Amino acid sequence: MKFIEVLEKQKGVKEVWLNRPELHNAFNAELIQEMISLFDSFKNDESLRLVILSGKGPSFCAGADLNWMKAMRNYTKEENYNDSKQLAKMFSIINDCEVPVIGRVNGHALGGGVGLVSVCDYVICVESALMGFTEVRLGLIPAVISPYCLAKIGESSGRAWMLSGEKFSSAEAKQMGLVHELVNESEMETKVKEITKRFLSAGPIAAREAKKLIKDVMKNLKKSEDLTCQMITERRVSIEGQEGMRALLEKDKPIWMKT
Repeated sequence: MKFIEVLEKQKGVKEVWLNRPELHNAFNAELIQEMISLFDSFKNDESLRLVILSGKGPSFCAGADLNWMKAMRNYTKEENYNDSKQLAKMFSIINDCEVPVIGRVNGHALGGGVGLVSVCDYVICVESALMGFTEVRLGLIPAVISPYCLAKIGESSGRAWMLSGEKFSSAEAKQMGLVHELVNESEMETKVKEITKRFLSAGPIAAREAKKLIKDVMKNLKKSEDLTCQMITERRVSIEGQEGMRALLEKDKPIWMKT
């Protein structure tokens, strides 16, 4: 795979690394498709017990790649919708992974990067990391990731952070339930090994069944997928959304910050 590295240092445990460190592991269409294909292949792997998701370099994931955003500015409404459906499919297939997914958040997670954090079952995060639903500052909204994020942080925190786009600390992320443990960078590997051992203590089938149980109880989550894709499509092709993306690409301020 070009943008994802997969390692198996321990039997039954797959390490999945976003591997675009020079671009802070930002999404593009290719990375999204690679992630979908990879997690789809996990469905047939009965030996799999645990997935650890992390990012190479200083960041976990900076959300959307600038070149990808540049392309979507010129997409038709239908193309934007289809593009959003692929993004939604990536989050869905990770969220629905049959085995536990551990988030090893090695640095900042912004926009869609917070979405990746939210589809992990257990999250270990470095104390220095910042997070944020930064979409509104581009005239967009965190639509596709919202079902997964709100399931973790609740409506109150969603209102507090999704409406302003302000970044928040890892400590605040832990307080709202997005993150489970905070560590110094030097402690990360030791903590990951500890958590891995803890999750592997569960019966292999019982762990899968427990995750299925939670999914079945929360089954209304997916009902909002089409709505969220429709809403982000409307934002992407809107005058404000186009202006926000233009400002980002041209390193300018959007018009609402100039007046």
